[in-house]
Amino acid sequence: MQPWRLAEINYGRIKGEPAFDVAVLPLGATEPHNLHLPYGTDTFQVEVIADRACAWAHERGARVVLLPAIPYGTETNQMRFPMAMNLNPRTLARVIGDLVDSLQTHGVDRCLILNGHGGNDLKWVLREMHGSTKVQLFLCNWFRMIADVYPTIFEARDDHAGEMETSMGLAHFGHLVEMERADSGAVRASRFEAVNRGWVEITRPWHLLTTNSGAGDPRGASAAKGEAVTDLVVERIGEFLRDLAATRVDATFPF
Repeated sequence: MQPWRLAEINYGRIKGEPAFDVAVLPLGATEPHNLHLPYGTDTFQVEVIADRACAWAHERGARVVLLPAIPYGTETNQMRFPMAMNLNPRTLARVIGDLVDSLQTHGVDRCLILNGHGGNDLKWVLREMHGSTKVQLFLCNWFRMIADVYPTIFEARDDHAGEMETSMGLAHFGHLVEMERADSGAVRASRFEAVNRGWVEITRPWHLLTTNSGAGDPRGASAAKGEAVTDLVVERIGEFLRDLAATRVDATFPF
């Protein structure tokens, strides 16, 4: 039993007293990841990171609770691939909102939404909920936390099921990785240069963008690279959770 994991602890351990200052809500997905990674890749990754970050903060005195991960995300652009399981953005927002309402009822007034799926566009959810809840919300897309060190660890940029995610798979759920099945993760360029440069954004139809849902070459992956990324992200998130738990909510919070 780990005292920061809500799914593992019992009522007897928290009855009669405010037990937690900060909650962590991990968000994953159920979708294909090239031909070699499991459908639960996003969920498995974010669960490892969330658990280790909460452990890091707990060991330094933070009263933090890890909520069970939501294993579904927005998959509207992957629905041409079998068994991609979609929650529309408004549905996912409702789920998050109901859980935040639960936290408010139970006196937890700070929450980190820890997102592990690139298809979950959630900043608008925080904006919509601002002012309607007493819970102070924070959003972290963990895969964006390593931009400053990415070139020192990986050979090529990862978008989906490439070197970085495959390294995470090899490090944390290697028994589910079948590298011999992987394709090169080649992607098709748009006919519009403004889209290719990122000046104009679209929702990318993944069955046209990729061959087998992978975007990024996984062949340079290793478990050591996955552990290096995990250690860095866990420490950065853990430090934030420790600081967040130690900072009381007042009239000017978070400034």
